[in-house]
Amino acid sequence: MGVVHRVTFQVLKGSKNVFVTTKSFFRAHSYSTKADGLLSDINVLDLTRVVAGPVCTMTLGDLGANVIKVESLDGDEARKWGPPFIKDSTDSYYFLCVNRNKKSICIDFKSQEGKKIVYDLARKCDVVVENFLPGKLDTLDIGYDKLKQFNKGIIYCAITGFGPTGPYRNKPGYDVIASAMGGLLNTTGERNGNPVKPGVAITDVTTGLHAFGAIMTALYYRNKTGKGQKIDCNLLSTQISSMINIANIYLNCGIEGQRWGTAHANLVPYQAFKTKDGDMVIGTGSNAQFADFCKLINKEELIADERFKDNAARVKNRDEIIRTISDVIITKTKKEWAEIFKGASFPNGPVNTMKDVFDDEHVKEIGLVKELPHSVAGKVKMVGPPTVYSEGGNLARTSPPLLGQHTIDILSNFLGYHDAKIEGLFKDRESVERVAVITLRPTRAQSRKKVVWTEDTVDNENMNKKKSKCQFLSLY
Repeated sequence: MGVVHRVTFQVLKGSKNVFVTTKSFFRAHSYSTKADGLLSDINVLDLTRVVAGPVCTMTLGDLGANVIKVESLDGDEARKWGPPFIKDSTDSYYFLCVNRNKKSICIDFKSQEGKKIVYDLARKCDVVVENFLPGKLDTLDIGYDKLKQFNKGIIYCAITGFGPTGPYRNKPGYDVIASAMGGLLNTTGERNGNPVKPGVAITDVTTGLHAFGAIMTALYYRNKTGKGQKIDCNLLSTQISSMINIANIYLNCGIEGQRWGTAHANLVPYQAFKTKDGDMVIGTGSNAQFADFCKLINKEELIADERFKDNAARVKNRDEIIRTISDVIITKTKKEWAEIFKGASFPNGPVNTMKDVFDDEHVKEIGLVKELPHSVAGKVKMVGPPTVYSEGGNLARTSPPLLGQHTIDILSNFLGYHDAKIEGLFKDRESVERVAVITLRPTRAQSRKKVVWTEDTVDNENMNKKKSKCQFLSLY
C-alpha cells in the first residue's frame, strides 16, 4: 500500500457507484492560506483521534494555529460514530463537533517513507499532540525522543487514559471508564439510585482543555528559554482533580461522596424543581439570596424559621424545606417563574432541551452557532468557540476535513515536496487494497480533465477480498 494514501471518493452517478481518486479534487478542496488569530504562527502536528485529543487541537485551531491532522486510511474512529451522519457522507456529526479548523493528511507511518514524512512535519511544527497508549509511538520510532532530534524546541503532548506510569499505564481508557474509576459516576445519579453517566464526555473535554492549557504554558516557557518539553495528560488524573470539593472532603474528613440528583451536598436549596410545564433549577448561595427567594415565592415566614435560619440549618433540614418549596414551584410554568424571578439576586434558570437552548434569544444574540461551508454537505452548523478575545481571532473558520482532504496540499505547500516526489509516494492502483469511502454529490466530482475509464474494479465492501461491479476512475 502506498505510504501516502489515495483517499477514494464515492460519487453517486445515476444508479452507479463511481469511485474517484483525484489529485485535482484534493487541490480544489484544500486551503493553504495562513489563518488569522492569536496563534497564527503556530504549527500543530495532530496525531489524535476520538474526543480528548481533538478537543485540544481544535481549541488551538480556533485560535488560528495551523493544525495538521494525521490519519490512517481507516481514519479517526469518531468518523464512524453514528448515526446520524453528515449529509451525503460517511462522516458522523460526532466527528464534526471536535475537528473544525484542521487539515487532514493520510499517512502510513508504519512504513519508513511514512515515518520520514512525520519527521519532516515535526521539523516544521511547534507542537505535537497524540493520544496513543504510552510508548506506542516510541515503538514506531515517532515518539518524543525521536521527534525532538529533528526539532529541539518541539512541545510534545501525550494524552492517555491513565498516564505513563503505574499499573494501569497500558490499560486503554475512554471517558466513561475514567469517569467510573475517578469517582464521578459514583456521585452522579438520583439519591439511592444507580450510578449515571453524564450526558456528554465531560472527562474527555476537560482533559483536552487541560492539555490545551499545558501546551500554552509550554509555548510561553519556550519563548523565554528556547526549550521544548514533553507534557503528559491523562483522563484519570483529570477526572480525580475535577472531583474538587468531594475529593477534598473525603481526604480530610473521610466522608464519601453521595448521589444527590440535581441537588447539592452542601447548599440548600440548590437543585431542580418541577413546574407546571417542566423543570427549572434554583440555587441560593447565601442567606441574603435565600431571603430574596422566599419573598418572591410569597414564603417570607421561612426566613425567620429556626430550621432554615442559615445554610447549615437548611442542609440539616433539607427534606422539609425542599418539600415546602416544591409545593410552591409546581403551581406555575417555567415562563411565569422566569418573569417573577427577573432581576433576582439568586441564580435560576429552566432545564432546557437543545431546541430550547438554540431558540433562546440570549443564545442567538451571543452568536455561538456558526454555519460553515462543507465540501460534501454544502453547509454545516456547529457551536463555535465560547471564549471571546478583545483582539479577536478565536473563530470557527473551516468545517472538519474529509479524510485525507489536504494530503496533496500539505505535502506540496507545507512541506514543499515537488510533484514527482509526491507521485512517488503513491503506488499503483493495484496496491490500493482498501479505500476510504466518502459519498459526494455529483457536482463535487466535476473535473476539466478528460475522464478515462479503466477496467479496474474495486470491492465496495471487503475491498481486498473480492471484486464488485464498481468502476475505478483515475483523473491523474
